[in-house]
Amino acid sequence: MDAKKLIALVVIVFLGFWMFTDPSGLADTSKSAATNGWDLATKAFDGVIDFVGAMD
Repeated sequence: MDAKKLIALVVIVFLGFWMFTDPSGLADTSKSAATNGWDLATKAFDGVIDFVGAMD
């Protein structure tokens, strides 16, 4: 078994364990990660828009 498959399996087992032992903690962490990801994507696109707009 190569390393990528092994790491993916460990992550899946860990998330499954976390889901059954602390589902509300997993939900809070997922919500926080999604919010932070959306904020990061918004800032990146705003930066690209500002950069392109400044090229005029």
